[in-house]
Formats: sequence, structure tokens, C-alpha cells
Amino acid sequence: MNHPGENTMKSQQGLDALFQHATEGIIVADDKGLIVRANPSTEKLFGYATGELIGQRIELLIPQRYAENHIHHRNTYNDHPHARKMGLNLDLHGLRKDNSEFPVEISLSPYTNEEGNFVIAFIVDITLRKQAEERMKNYSEELEKQVKGRTLVLEEAVYELEKTKKELRIALEKEREVNEMKSRFVSMASHEFRTPLTTMLSSLSLLAKYTERNDFDNHSRHVKKIRKSINNLTDILNDFLSVSMLEEGRLEILPETLYVQEFIGDVIHEMQGMSNEHNLIYEHSGSETAHFDPRILKNILLNLISNAIKFSTNGKEVTIRSTAGHNDLTISVIDKGIGIPEEDRKQLFERFFRGSNATHIQGTGLGLNIVVRYLELINGTIAIESEQYKGTTVTIRIPFK
Repeated sequence: MNHPGENTMKSQQGLDALFQHATEGIIVADDKGLIVRANPSTEKLFGYATGELIGQRIELLIPQRYAENHIHHRNTYNDHPHARKMGLNLDLHGLRKDNSEFPVEISLSPYTNEEGNFVIAFIVDITLRKQAEERMKNYSEELEKQVKGRTLVLEEAVYELEKTKKELRIALEKEREVNEMKSRFVSMASHEFRTPLTTMLSSLSLLAKYTERNDFDNHSRHVKKIRKSINNLTDILNDFLSVSMLEEGRLEILPETLYVQEFIGDVIHEMQGMSNEHNLIYEHSGSETAHFDPRILKNILLNLISNAIKFSTNGKEVTIRSTAGHNDLTISVIDKGIGIPEEDRKQLFERFFRGSNATHIQGTGLGLNIVVRYLELINGTIAIESEQYKGTTVTIRIPFK
């Protein structure tokens, strides 16, 4: 059995990984305006070496002409902290170490812990969007000057204008997706993380007392609470890290020969250790070996089995069946849980979608979306059969290459 402290450390490592690998700049500052954390994207964005920003005033990253007003705005914000975009309808600029400036979009989210009051700033470089807007403005002005007889010039300008509009739409859509991910993460940090963290802190404070009393029943009960809370946090962090890798295209497919029954059995054993309340049953038929990327297959299995456990009541069986044929590997995960309402099934693979009967169950709404995106990378398919109140069967098929 994993020690609670070890699992807590794993969850913290997951949070740190999410912070370190975020593609947008993230700064944490205290209520005096001193930088206490800055992720690698921030350091790269502003041209500073690793750790160079720690302890510096936040105004170091703002052009001098705005610094004095920023101090006033910062103090006002500290008096009434709330999540919002910074400088609504204003052009904001960041200042690099080499004194060059660039346009930015900044969102602020406050939080408080035992060390004091802090603000998280999410920083996005919008240089490309501003350039696209400027080009579109220039093309529009040029169009107004064109004479009717210069048809060719006019057609070229229209083409460039449409091309620029398309680039702008793509840039805006990408920003919208980044902002949605950021908003979802802030929401998770403030809501989804709160309950398991509170449970862990409460249970940890009681463990010492029950140990002194040799009250092993209560000791064991609180250890299980901590383990379940840590598993919930780990699932959330793994989902966000998977999405980050898929979004950035950093996932290289590296297939190798696997012993199917042994590999899947190890994954199931890992999941069984995280959920003693469910009985995981595994059945395999067909070939002993197959050629796959083990990381991708494991992530798919973890998401599917985690869903089956999550949406089944304690004591229910979850069955995993694998069949390795001549041309493909088929895996089915079968639960006897709450099932999926008919009206929800068309949206199952959408990012952040939660079923109408699952809003009381903790989760990110990313699991099936991640599974589908992994399967797309390896030309796999997925099929779902479900009956509400009776259970769900999810079947994936992965072709051999």
C-alpha cells in the first residue's frame, strides 16, 4: 500500500509538471507585487534566464510609462480581488529584458493560502493577432483606393484580405481554445481540487491521533479517504497533461512488441490498487504479442478503466476483455454502472462534456476526448453501447501496422 505522503508528493509533482509545461506564461505574485513563481514559458517570453525573475517586482515586465499607474491598479485590485481580464478594451504591452515591447493579453485569478494572498497571471503573446489585424486594416484601406479599372490588383487585394481574415479567425479560435483550457483549469483548481485537498488535510490531522490510540479501524478508514482523494487529483492532472501533449504535437509514436496479456494485466493491477472497492476481472484470447506504443495504449486503458470504476457503485464488477487477432487488437471495458442517457451520447467525445446523470461525480470531462484523440493517432476506432441504470460497454479496435 502506498504511503499517503508519497501519493501527495506525486500529486504535487503533477501540478508542477502542468505549471512547467504550460504553453502560455504563468506568473504567481504576492500582494506586494513580488514575483514568487514564473514558469519557463514566461521566462522565454520575456527573455530571462531560469529563476532570474524570482523576487523581482512585477513592474519589471511593464514598460516604464505604465509602471506608476500599474502600482495604483495593483493596489486597487488587492483591495477587491476577483478573476478577470486585465485592462479590458485597452492595449497591454510587456517589456522584455532587452527593452523591446510586445502586445499581450493577461487574465488574473486570486488565491489565498497559509502563506498569504497571491495572484496568478496568465499571459498570452498576441503579436500574431495584432499583426493580422494590422494587415487586414491596411488591405481594407488599400481596397478603398483601388480604381475600378485595376481589376487584377483588386482581385489580388481581395485574395490577401480573405487570406488575412482566415488567419485572424484561426488565431482567434486558437486563443479561444487556450482561454477555455485556462478557465477550465482555474475552475478545477478552485472547485474540483478543494474537496479532495480538504479531505486529505482533515484525515491526515486525525491519523496521528488514531495511531496513538491504536484505533486501527478509523486509521484505515482515513487512509482510504486520502488514497481516493489523491486518485481523483491524479486523474485530473493526467487528463490535463495528456491534452497539453496532444495540443502541442509533442507525442511521438514509438511502437514496440508487447506481451498483451501481461501488459494489460499490469495496468489493471495498478488500477485495482487504486480502487479496492471494485473487482476488476480480466479475460484475454488470441495471440500473445502485438506491436504498439505502450504509452498510448496504457493511457487509453487508464482512462477507460477509470471511467468504468468512477461511474459504478462500490462492489460492482468491471470486466476487461482483450482479443489479439491477425490484423488488430480489440479491447472491451464493461461496467454495471449508471449508464449513459440517450440524449447525451452524441456529445460523449466532446472536450469537457459531462453526462447529465454524472454531474455529482468528480471528473474533468476530458477522458473520452483524450481516448479518441489517441486512437486517431494510431488509426484506431471506438464504439460505445450503454443502457441507463444497467451499465456501459466501451470497445476499441487498434489495427496492426
